[in-house]
Formats: sequence, C-alpha cells, structure tokens
Amino acid sequence: MNILAIGDVVGSIGCRFLRVHLPQFKKMKGIDLVIANGENSADGNGLTPVSVQFLFDSGVDVITSGNHSFRRKESYELYDSCEYLLRPANFPASVPGKGSCIVDMGRIQVGVINLMGTIYMESLDSPFDMADRLLKEMPKITLIDFHAEATGEKRSFGYYLDGRVSAVFGTHTHVQTADECVLPQGTGYISDLGMTGPIQSVLGVKPELVIEKMRTKMPVRFALAEGDCKMECTLFQIDEKTGKTVSVERIQIQ
Repeated sequence: MNILAIGDVVGSIGCRFLRVHLPQFKKMKGIDLVIANGENSADGNGLTPVSVQFLFDSGVDVITSGNHSFRRKESYELYDSCEYLLRPANFPASVPGKGSCIVDMGRIQVGVINLMGTIYMESLDSPFDMADRLLKEMPKITLIDFHAEATGEKRSFGYYLDGRVSAVFGTHTHVQTADECVLPQGTGYISDLGMTGPIQSVLGVKPELVIEKMRTKMPVRFALAEGDCKMECTLFQIDEKTGKTVSVERIQIQ
C-alpha cells in the first residue's frame, strides 16, 4: 500500500498548486491514500469550508491540522460534521471535532491520528499518553501527523511508537527535513514533511514582512508570497499484512 503525506498547504496559492500536480502524481506512483495538513490552507491562516472542500476535491482523502486549527470560526462546525477533517487529539475534549479517523478502503482499514507537540507550543495533554490511548482502537495500519516545533520531541515520539504504528510524520515547521527512514521496528519516519506553497518565501509569507517583524518587533500584517511553488511530501510504502513500512521516499515537486 502506498500512502502519501503532504506538508502544510499554505493559502489558495498552495491549494491551486496541489490541484494541478496531485492527480497525475497519484496515478504515476499508484497512491492509495493521501493525507495533507491543511491548517494554513485558507489565506491568512486557518482553514475554511471552501479550502477544505478544495483539498478534498483535488484528491486529498484526510486533512489534518495543528495550532491554527481554530483560527477561523467558520471552520468550527466543519470539524464536527466532516469525518476526515482532524484536529490534534490532545486538544481539550470540549473543543469541536476529533483527532483520529479510520478510512475504510474495502480490503483494508487505515487509521489516521493527528497530535500536537507541547515543546514551544500550546500546553496540551501529553501526545505520548494520548497516542497510547488512541492506538487501542486503531487498525493495524495507522499513521500519525505529529504537529510539533522541536525536532527532539518529534524524533522521541517516533522512537516511542516504533513498531506500534505504520508511520510518524512531522508537520508545522514548513521546512522539509532529510531524515526520512524506517525505524528499527518498522515505523516509517520523517521529522517534517515540509510545505506546499511559494518557494521564495518564509514559511509561505513574503520574506520582507517577516524580516520587518523580526527586526522591529512591531505588529506586521503578513501576506502570502507569490511566484513559483513546490509541493513537499513523503511517500510511505506499507506492507498490508504486517502494517510495517517497507520504504520511505521524500519528494519535492516544483
């Protein structure tokens, strides 16, 4: 089984680039399931019903999110009504939505879990403990989007779950890492998938705006960069009998 995980899709420009390239890429690689982080898919952070539907219509099967999950109020009801739109499971139980889902593909079921790190992030429940609880109800093939800042936390999380999940992939930093691997007990891993959006940018934003913010420490209204884009993603080949990852391929499409 081939499962593609796509890095944070940034704004309408990232959504359009994904729509142009994903369908053909799925055919070329024989991809069975696509997971994409969509928490920045709306212009100006967050996600909206429009951006979510756009991603689904473009060939994405499951949309995960992170610290910007609830930036847009119009998305709140969507988290409750859309089975394959996830927010981090370690958010308080009182917030909208859920943090995991099971995709029934007929011959096999695939679980997807969305969790958020706690180092340099929000003070949430332990993602380690939450993963332990959720995995009791997940199928043999299960992948986790770990939306986190610190590489040390991400790698620790990957090793903690090695052999218990099919793959752990990090999101949030928008910078693709070069540490893709199959861990010793068969879990596919990469610290960060990267980003889908404008190449000449700082995490998708016009560089001059981020520089101004960092130099002056004054409020700056961010705007998305323009120009050529990229789609950064990782392809996990998973053995359906064991649920273990056979190979991990880091990909950048321009």
